[in-house]
Amino acid sequence: EVHLVESGGGLVEPGGSLTLSCAASGFTFSTSSMNWVRQAPGKELERIATISPGGRMKSYSDPVKGRFTISRDNAKNTLYLQLNSVQVADTAMYYCKHQATGQRGQGTQVTVSS
Repeated sequence: EVHLVESGGGLVEPGGSLTLSCAASGFTFSTSSMNWVRQAPGKELERIATISPGGRMKSYSDPVKGRFTISRDNAKNTLYLQLNSVQVADTAMYYCKHQATGQRGQGTQVTVSS
């Protein structure tokens, strides 16, 4: 059973940085493509980053390209999202998602505010 636990969210000022983590268990993490998705209040779920099983292939949505970085440590079964130059529009609940099954964790809240 896919089990994902996100952490690292919080309150950050515009222009600041934050690193999110996602601890994975219950499946073979090293052979799984993973996503980060987010949902802002009143908006639909948005996929913002994808990483291949080995970590070499990455893709980003336009709103976060150049500011966010997805990475993974397969030895630790952990997925990361580095958020830089955050904007108020980045305020959302952030989830990691197992691409093959679509399952995601409980999420971690990121709030960007001065």
